[in-house]
Amino acid sequence: MTVTIALDAMGGDFGPSVTVPAAVDVVGQFPEVELILVGLKEQLEPALRKVGYNGSRVRIHHASQVVEMDEPAAQALRGKKDSSLRVSINLVHSGEAQGCVSAGNTGALMATARFVLKTLHGIDRPAIVTTLPSRRGHVHMLDLGANVDSPPERLVQFGIMGSELVRALDDIAEPKVGLLNIGVEDIKGDQVIKKAAELMRLSKLNFQGFIEGDGIYLGDMDVIVCDGFVGNVALKTSEGLAQWLMGMMRSSFKKNIFTMLAGFIALPVVRGLRKHVDHRRYNGASLVGLRKTVIKSHGGADKLAFKHAICEAIAEVKKDVPTRIAGKLKAIHEQGVL
Repeated sequence: MTVTIALDAMGGDFGPSVTVPAAVDVVGQFPEVELILVGLKEQLEPALRKVGYNGSRVRIHHASQVVEMDEPAAQALRGKKDSSLRVSINLVHSGEAQGCVSAGNTGALMATARFVLKTLHGIDRPAIVTTLPSRRGHVHMLDLGANVDSPPERLVQFGIMGSELVRALDDIAEPKVGLLNIGVEDIKGDQVIKKAAELMRLSKLNFQGFIEGDGIYLGDMDVIVCDGFVGNVALKTSEGLAQWLMGMMRSSFKKNIFTMLAGFIALPVVRGLRKHVDHRRYNGASLVGLRKTVIKSHGGADKLAFKHAICEAIAEVKKDVPTRIAGKLKAIHEQGVL
């Protein structure tokens, strides 16, 4: 099976200097993958020459415009119909590509993807889901910023989409779903959270109940559901904490000759820890709820991080995640839960 992914090669803080080398690395790793670099031809051709690639599985599709990182989503949607972001999504809509990846403007990506690709039947709004490290491997969490306020029914939709994503990618028959709350007791939380829990218990989800913030990384859940405001704050707090801890560890080991010696002895352990919590290895948030696969990379992604985002797109296309979600939604609706 040949998998074709369109890349918004101009998106993010670094554009072709990151997206092009990452693309070349990916086709070297996956012989069944073809990538389309979408963007300014006059910048992409030199970037490909710089990395020494002259094969046929990475090709350029010219787009004359670029969406800026701080550009309003509505302005990008209306005024930049030949942007690298828009053309990448258009290629998915036309069937020339099966999925796309962008490190560009999140609001513009979400708005354009919804407008061009549409949402699955029964989905109000797409959600942003990503993988986070946990004590037992990793956990998927959504929504991470697409929906600031979410009614109970939408939170149930998030649970369904997250569960099917995990079932497909991690081969878990019945993913454990938890609802993020300020306590694990049934009396805790506002009416939205309580109603969402009630609906989840009526569905065929493997709903485990409420989970507090300190349980996100314990690994007891496979999917954690929350609204976009809470999810985004939790994600950014976690990223900042991880960076602070690694920085403190480095400075502590450099204090004197004895701590440097201790650091040298502990180096294999430190490297393993750093690899496990390295946010670049978890880059690639899926816009679930769309009819096709769209992956959002962090805007500041380097080559390794963007490569992981492309790999996420490949995995979701191979598992046909949108179709699986659509099937599960249909079954839930037939139950009369939503």
